Amino acid sequence: MLTEEQRRRYQRHLVLSGLGPAGQVRLLGSSVLVVGTGGLGSPVAYYLAAAGVGRITLADPDTVDLSNLQRQILHSTADLGRRKVESAAEKLQALNPELHIAICPEGLTEQNAAQLVGAHDLVVDCLDNFPARYLLNQTCRRLNRPLIYGGVLAYSGQLMTILPDRGPCLACLYRNEPREGAPDCARHGILAPVPGVIGTLQAVEAIKYLTGAGDLLVGRLLVYDALLGSFMEVKIQPDPECPVCGSQSRS
Repeated sequence: MLTEEQRRRYQRHLVLSGLGPAGQVRLLGSSVLVVGTGGLGSPVAYYLAAAGVGRITLADPDTVDLSNLQRQILHSTADLGRRKVESAAEKLQALNPELHIAICPEGLTEQNAAQLVGAHDLVVDCLDNFPARYLLNQTCRRLNRPLIYGGVLAYSGQLMTILPDRGPCLACLYRNEPREGAPDCARHGILAPVPGVIGTLQAVEAIKYLTGAGDLLVGRLLVYDALLGSFMEVKIQPDPECPVCGSQSRS
């Protein structure tokens, strides 16, 4: 049952067809692991907290740098030098005090990946490096946890929802890690609002999964081009030779 305060806070959800009070109760009883609290993680965490996801864990080993503030909207100039997870948790708790916000300042590692992933209903990939992404993808697949992938570079971004029981995984999309010297945001830049667009869409996918509303981006890579002002959908098929989810991985 929702309290009177919750009914006021989430009133726009309660009248929303396809979500309503039952969907809001599911959100309040859900747990989400957000890995990365930078450009993608900022809008993801903000909107999940605003929407009323009852338990959110933030994992990130980094501290706030001045160059982050161009796009990482959870942090401010006053947070320079602070751990990102502490800065982020403070903002989310101020936005929605009834939620449980946990932090993991060591970030995702081989030692803690299974424990972190296994303790949550859903995982959102807001990382900026492929080794950690592959570890997260493998762990989610092994533990049967849904994963929402997002990535950005320069003027573009992409996202896809990965379910453990159907559809392709991240390794079906990108079999191998990029070679040294491959394009990245540090060298090729990122337009400030682009992570906001992709992170917001990741939050939408998370809420859809947790409430059962709508159709998820399973096997559908959504690609955004800011310069063209366009979205393109690319069908992605499961790779039977995928080392993570293919037939050989189950043998």
